[in-house]
Amino acid sequence: MSALLRILAWTLALALVALPVVAVLQGWIGADRWPLKTLRVTGDLEWIEDATLRRAVVPYAQHGFFAVDLAGAQAAVSALPWVEHAEVRKRWPDVLEVTLSEFRPFAHWGGERLLSSHGRLFPVPEVDTLPEMPRFDGPEARIPDVVALYNESRALFTPMGYEVERLAVDSRGSWSMTLSSAALSDGIEVVVGGQQARPRLERFARLLPRLTSDRPERLERADLRYTNGFALTWGEIPPETPDEDDAARTRGGATASLAPLSTRTHS
Repeated sequence: MSALLRILAWTLALALVALPVVAVLQGWIGADRWPLKTLRVTGDLEWIEDATLRRAVVPYAQHGFFAVDLAGAQAAVSALPWVEHAEVRKRWPDVLEVTLSEFRPFAHWGGERLLSSHGRLFPVPEVDTLPEMPRFDGPEARIPDVVALYNESRALFTPMGYEVERLAVDSRGSWSMTLSSAALSDGIEVVVGGQQARPRLERFARLLPRLTSDRPERLERADLRYTNGFALTWGEIPPETPDEDDAARTRGGATASLAPLSTRTHS
């Protein structure tokens, strides 16, 4: 009987010691005594706002330092738009530290996603309001091929004053692109096809200055899917319109420039 009483006494003693610890770790007590007061954000951020981060982590930090749900807070932050990588830690006595890296957009991909500078696709809600970037499209497995052909095409056409505005490959492997320039109100649609895309583009780039130098019409479309030539579609050059400065002077108005956006750095 005495042995049973000793066991019960030890059990009760252990419970009395463990219960406060469990209560603190579960946030039942201690939230007022050891609250998290400071949210420290580290990272070179351009798209993610402080208020958005705060709303994401507060539900997981409201039970105090010892009961903060770090895994839940990290998952919530990682799910935010523009977040490429996130780590959440706590620092004694009252700091919750969030370390972030953002996706850096390189190009549009399809209609609703962006391609990062690291070659990863990610969605953002404001995709239609972003600055102009090249537009890519195709199966996700072809991302390296699209980026490679884009870089090679830029090297071919940029010296002639053209930019690769759009590049796409369909499910059958057929390529197409749009070239634009400051001198053209509409771009040149280029149908490349699925075979020998690079040699075809090299030949077209080599002959493009000669094709356009003696023609008063505007080149609208070029089909490169021929062995010994191209199929070209020409259109009329639209009449010139006055630039914004001329229009403002004509109306007696004034023009103003916008200050550049600044990048926020948190430390």
